[in-house]
Amino acid sequence: MNYIKKNLLSITVIAFMLIFPVLSLADDIQPIDQSVKIVNPLGTTSSIPALIKTILEGVIKIGMPIIVLAIIYCGFLFVSAQGKPESIKKAKDALLYTLIGAAILLGSWAIAQLIVDTVKAL
Repeated sequence: MNYIKKNLLSITVIAFMLIFPVLSLADDIQPIDQSVKIVNPLGTTSSIPALIKTILEGVIKIGMPIIVLAIIYCGFLFVSAQGKPESIKKAKDALLYTLIGAAILLGSWAIAQLIVDTVKAL
């Protein structure tokens, strides 16, 4: 039992490496329906700029709550530091990196919008 607990990740990876190829190569004998159409999973996206815009919107929708949680965590670090210089430095660094990440996230959206507006104006 101890061996299984120690090597659970390795056993799982090896099991998936053995099972997935077998499942992907399994032959389905049922005939293919010719009336099936491929649907665009991204909705109305039909061009590269629209795809990039969709991806950026998704990243921002996922990234903003993560940034808020990171700022809350930084506040927790400041409170739990209780005046210890090493802990306060760690909390300051975490807040700095969180704010840099937020600036990069919002800056990428602003730069993308600026480029799109400039290209449309030309």
